[in-house]
Amino acid sequence: MSKNLNTDLLASMVRSKRGDLGLRSAASEIGEISAPTLLRVEQGKVPDVDTFISLCKWLEVSAETFIVDAEPSFTNQKVNTKDLMLSHLRADKTLDSATISILQNVIDLAFNKANHALQK
Repeated sequence: MSKNLNTDLLASMVRSKRGDLGLRSAASEIGEISAPTLLRVEQGKVPDVDTFISLCKWLEVSAETFIVDAEPSFTNQKVNTKDLMLSHLRADKTLDSATISILQNVIDLAFNKANHALQK
């Protein structure tokens, strides 16, 4: 089965983490990426491999988060939803790391319970 890059999810997670940070500041924080390249990613364009890897590191998610089957499945959608939720939490500047950790545990428990129920 063929694989695709979910550029919509990547763009959404990048915009979410960048928040109010300017393009140049965010690009500098990410490293080895220009502000125009970051803007193109936020517009849903496919990045080159090096940029993609840098973004995954900055977002603190694995590259697999954005790799989907050509024919989307319910399972892939759930994994992406969870990763998107976690990315939004990490990007929220009003939450401290302890709160984010607690919320991440709650989200992990909820998705694990849902996955367990689907396997029955």
